[in-house]
Amino acid sequence: MSDHDGQPAFTSPSGGCDAHFHVFGPAQRYPYGSELRYAPPLAPLAEYLSLARELGVSRYVFVQPSAYGRDNRCMLDAMREVGPQSCRGIVDVDENAPDEELAGLDAAGVRGVRVNLSPVKPFESGFAPKLMPRIARLAARCAEIGWHLDFLTPGWLTEELVPTLRKLKLDFSLAHFGMFQAKQGVDQPGFRQLIELLRHGERRCWVKLTGVYRMSAAPGFADVAPMARALIESAPDRLIWGSDYPHLSFADKVTSEGLFEMLKLWCKDRSTLQKILVDNPAKLFAF
Repeated sequence: MSDHDGQPAFTSPSGGCDAHFHVFGPAQRYPYGSELRYAPPLAPLAEYLSLARELGVSRYVFVQPSAYGRDNRCMLDAMREVGPQSCRGIVDVDENAPDEELAGLDAAGVRGVRVNLSPVKPFESGFAPKLMPRIARLAARCAEIGWHLDFLTPGWLTEELVPTLRKLKLDFSLAHFGMFQAKQGVDQPGFRQLIELLRHGERRCWVKLTGVYRMSAAPGFADVAPMARALIESAPDRLIWGSDYPHLSFADKVTSEGLFEMLKLWCKDRSTLQKILVDNPAKLFAF
C-alpha cells in the first residue's frame, strides 16, 4: 500500500526523525497474533523509506504494532536492514522477559517498551489498577538499562494513570496526544493534567504529536489544532512527531505528507520545528 500523493510543502530540517511508525511484512513470514484490532496491511520497509525521503527525515523509530503481539521479528529485521546509526525501536515484551533478551534488544537499537491498550477501549471501572504490576515491573527494568516506557491508552485511561505517571522515575512517552478526544477541547480535565505533567515536576513526560485522526471529529482535523498548539506553547522541548505510517484503518482518509504539513501549521517558527523533529527525539532516543 502507499499513501504518497506527491512532495510535501516543506521538508524536515537535517537530522529530522519520524518517531512513530510501523512496518508490516508478508503474513506467511511474520504471522499475526490472535487478537487483531484491524486488518493488517502489507507495508514493507522499502515503501516507508521512500516516504521518509520525501519528508526529508533521516532518523527512524520503529514501533511494534499490536497485530504482531510480542513477536517483534518484523520490526527487528527492518531495523537491522536500516542499521543502528539511523534507527531505534520500541518493542512489546513480557515484563518478566529474561535479562539476556533485553540485552539483545538493546544491542539492536531498542530504547523503549510499549504499554499498549486499544485506543478505543470503552471505560471500565477499576481497570487502571490491573496495569500497575506490569507498569511497575517494566519501569524498574527499563530504568536500569536506559529505556523508556511508551503508552498507548484511551484518553479516559490516560487520565486515570496521571498520578502513576507523575511518580515514574524514568522517561515515558504518550502516543497520539494521550488519546484525549479533540471534541472535548483543551479544557477537558485530563488534557489540563497532561499540560501540567509536561510543565512541572520532574518533567519525565514526552508527548507524540501523532495520529490526529484517532481523536478528531472535525473536517480536516481542525479540532486537534488547538490541542497541538497548547502543547507546543506549554512544552516545546517535550514533544516529538511521528507519521503513524501506514495509518491502518485510516489509510483512506489521510496521507503522511498531509500530516507532516499540519505540523508546520501548528508551529510558529523554524526553531520549534527543529526541537520537535530533531533535538527532542535525539535526546529521548540517544541518536
